[in-house]
Amino acid sequence: MRFLALLLLAALSIVPLRAAPSEFGSKDEAVAMVKRVEAMFQKDGADATFKAVSDPSTKEFHDRDLYVFIYNMSGVCVAHGARPALIGKNLIDIKDQDGKYLIREMADIAKGPGSGWFDYKWPNPQTNKIEDKSSYVERMGDYFVGVGVYR
Repeated sequence: MRFLALLLLAALSIVPLRAAPSEFGSKDEAVAMVKRVEAMFQKDGADATFKAVSDPSTKEFHDRDLYVFIYNMSGVCVAHGARPALIGKNLIDIKDQDGKYLIREMADIAKGPGSGWFDYKWPNPQTNKIEDKSSYVERMGDYFVGVGVYR
């Protein structure tokens, strides 16, 4: 009996354990989601993409705490996966708790290097608390698209 227990323990130790999926999205997943949005934008156009991004039932653009936002370069929100009330609003002057101009600085990234990460504070739709967030933004024609991860 002892031998069987040791054999079973040895067998279990060499079988790779599968990691449980994280309840939070990763930076790699955020970048991949931006790339999916850009592919749809190229294939189906702006209107279809904006509609899909803003529809929570579109699972390819809504995953755990990951969601997409799209703004034009003037700061008008044209699609938002977590806060549809922002759509149509010019948020170029919105600041976070630390005084960072969120949309202005993201637009600067899109206009300058074309893509990059930006750190700020933003309400987490899962907790409704202001949390540290890093968003990957990338220029997409006359817009920029972003997906962020809560840290």
